[in-house]
Amino acid sequence: MTRVKICCIRSIAEGQLAVQAGAAAVGLVSAMPCGPGVIPATRIAAIAASVPPPVATFLLTSRTDPTDIVAQQRRTRANSLQICDRLPPGAHAVLRESLPGVALVQVIHVGDAGAAEEAQAVATEVDALLLDSGTKAPAAKELGGTGRTHDWTCSAAIVARSPIPVFLAGGLTAANVDEAIRKVRPFGVDVCSGVRTAGDLDERKLASFMVAVARADAEHA
Repeated sequence: MTRVKICCIRSIAEGQLAVQAGAAAVGLVSAMPCGPGVIPATRIAAIAASVPPPVATFLLTSRTDPTDIVAQQRRTRANSLQICDRLPPGAHAVLRESLPGVALVQVIHVGDAGAAEEAQAVATEVDALLLDSGTKAPAAKELGGTGRTHDWTCSAAIVARSPIPVFLAGGLTAANVDEAIRKVRPFGVDVCSGVRTAGDLDERKLASFMVAVARADAEHA
């Protein structure tokens, strides 16, 4: 079964809607250099507290100093960290030691040169990977929420070699998630703009997306 993560959750009501639709995880976005869904830490904490287990709460962070990331998690109490930028050597180990029980998910931007090598190198340090469309290049940093697809052939190669679960993000909708699952075979898919209208979580689009994922699983089992 392909897990579904609904990202850019902005309120308790949106979180409840995602959970009711069958989401395995919700994404809560802290400060980013660009992209949608950014909300303050107080609201992230409130939403995270309202989400029932076993649904995972992902704190999306653009910070690279592990001390700052630990402080963010302790303020928000999300049970998973989605690390959207590259961390310095040793930082993942600091997070692991400081935040026992908190899942570490490293974002790999498939548009970056060397994405496959980066994924392979970091896989031993985290619990999951998330493949997105963007770039960590300092001159034009995009750490997610672009609404663009990327080369799924590259993503499929990363999934095939990965020893840990891999989520697929980037421009997914009800219209293309079947093809994405068929080509990439990810552990989970991650959607933001594809289930929104004018920035708000759209119940109809969300239901269509969940149906499309279930259909893909049935067809490609």
